[in-house]
Amino acid sequence: MTAQENNTPDTTTRSPATARSILKRGAIVAGAATLSIGLMAGLADNFLNTHGAANAQPVQLSGLQQTQLPSFADVVDRVKPAVVSVRVKAKVVASANDEDGPAGVEGLPPGHPLERFFRRFGEEGMGPRGPQQQQPRVQLSQGSGFFISQDGYVVTNNHVVANAAEVQLVTDAGKTLSAKVIGTDPRTDLALLKVNESGNYPFVQLATGKPRIGEWVLAVGNPFGLGGTVTAGIVSAQGRDIGSGPYDDFLQIDAAVNRGNSGGPTFNQKGEVIGVNTAIYSPSGGNVGIAFAIPAATVQSVVEQLKEHGSVARGFIGVQIQPVTAEVADAIGLKDAKGALIAEAQPNGPAAKAGLKRGDTILAVNGEKIADARELSRKIATFAPGAKTSLTIWRDGKEREVSFEVGRQPAA
Repeated sequence: MTAQENNTPDTTTRSPATARSILKRGAIVAGAATLSIGLMAGLADNFLNTHGAANAQPVQLSGLQQTQLPSFADVVDRVKPAVVSVRVKAKVVASANDEDGPAGVEGLPPGHPLERFFRRFGEEGMGPRGPQQQQPRVQLSQGSGFFISQDGYVVTNNHVVANAAEVQLVTDAGKTLSAKVIGTDPRTDLALLKVNESGNYPFVQLATGKPRIGEWVLAVGNPFGLGGTVTAGIVSAQGRDIGSGPYDDFLQIDAAVNRGNSGGPTFNQKGEVIGVNTAIYSPSGGNVGIAFAIPAATVQSVVEQLKEHGSVARGFIGVQIQPVTAEVADAIGLKDAKGALIAEAQPNGPAAKAGLKRGDTILAVNGEKIADARELSRKIATFAPGAKTSLTIWRDGKEREVSFEVGRQPAA
């Protein structure tokens, strides 16, 4: 099972054997239900014969009658107009092994069984026209997004608009708007769009604090092209690392999120965006109750830079780091297995210029303790290049303070 980006439609089928198994289980349940009904009817007749119909009293539910489930209706009314469906036309180059290839082969209808054979025949240079050059083709994709300002700025995922040649937004009211890509950040999978048509657009706010595990949340988006879909669940976990990059810090939610929900918002009960849905964990490509969202704090930081510069500049320390295990901590005299151990400092890099060297362990940045190497990378990345910081390091059995100037992270 893998974490999957969720911006393209997908279907899942069952085998006849599986279908028969399901039907058999249904028959067993139905038979059990019939038996239960018969028993209940017999007990009811016995009760009436003994006590008389006049003595029968309605069951009192007491406090259970007052129990109410949470309603998201008011929140949906406020936030739904700010959520849009994102439609993208992207130019991609078909490879020789691309089985989807160009749409159709001359003389054959699309989807014909021989179409793939003839396409491969031509690509291998054995056709009547000889070798064929790879030609760019148009790929259509769909995702979700949401307005963050009245003047038409929209947040979505980078993978939704990657290589976009044309972007259209469809509002909740059904209006289609053209938009342009202002900037993208592949490392966090975020993108900022701007509607070409001026106007006053409904928008939502990003939450300023982290949600608590167990809080009710609401996901709105365009799953499988079904725009304006609303699902509910809870925050399941925080700080998830799904292996998509060095800055993984995802919220895990159990609201139903599917392909096409990518770039859509997850709201708290105040109608604030706590995260941007970006991936699901699924064996089939469909919802199994595990989804991942980029936290609002990350979105805020990235969007500000994209709006101002069109790209994101991150701080850089210039070291190779590794975790501090219990064995390493014991060997260097650390009480707790925390921090980031420097395996190598790049020559002429920011760390080397600050006097850091192999074997040093970074414990804190500006007085804030570092749990592990991953947290160090994320924290340094939040600083602007050139910022002055203070690092607390462990060297030769004691703590030291080192002044440090953050470098600029290479583009690659």
